[in-house]
Amino acid sequence: MKTSIALIGFMGTGKTAVGKRVAEKLGKEFIELDTRIEKLAGKPIPEIFRQEGEIRFRELEIEAVRGIAGKQNTVIACGGGIVLNKINVDRLKLECVIVCLEASPAVILKRTSGDKDGRPLLAVTDRLQKIKEMLKYRQPYYERAAEITVNTSRISINTAADKIIEMLKNYETDH
Repeated sequence: MKTSIALIGFMGTGKTAVGKRVAEKLGKEFIELDTRIEKLAGKPIPEIFRQEGEIRFRELEIEAVRGIAGKQNTVIACGGGIVLNKINVDRLKLECVIVCLEASPAVILKRTSGDKDGRPLLAVTDRLQKIKEMLKYRQPYYERAAEITVNTSRISINTAADKIIEMLKNYETDH
C-alpha cells in the first residue's frame, strides 16, 4: 500500500496550504518540492527561470523528484508543471497516491495576484488569458496523472484537506 501523497495541479490551487494541513492531520512529513529545487540550485525559482530558463528548471525538478520519490509517509506539494515530464509522474506513483487540486481560472488569478514576482510563468500583461491557455494545455496531463481530484475553488483549506483524507480512505479500499 502507498503511504505517501503527491499533490499536483496548477499554481494557486492550494497544493502547499492544503498539503501542509493534510500532513498535519495524518501525521506525515510535508515536503515542498519547489523548496527542494531551490536548495539544489542554490537560488530562488524566479532566478532559475531568469538566469537559466524553464528547461533548466525542469531538469532540476526531475532531479528533486528522483531524490524524494521513494519516501514513505510524506505529503509532497509539487510544482504546477511537474506533470509535463512523465518520468516525474511515474516516479511519484511508485510510493504516492497522486491527488490533483483544481480551481477555476478566476480563482487562480485571485490567489496568485499577490505574488507576481514568484510566478515567472505569469509575468505577462493578461494574466487571466495566460492562466486559461496554460490550463488548457496542462489539463490532459493532470487528468492522466491524477488518481483523485478535488476542486478547491469554493472550499476552505481545512475542507479540502478533509475531503482528500476521506477520498484516500475510499481509494485504499478500492485498490
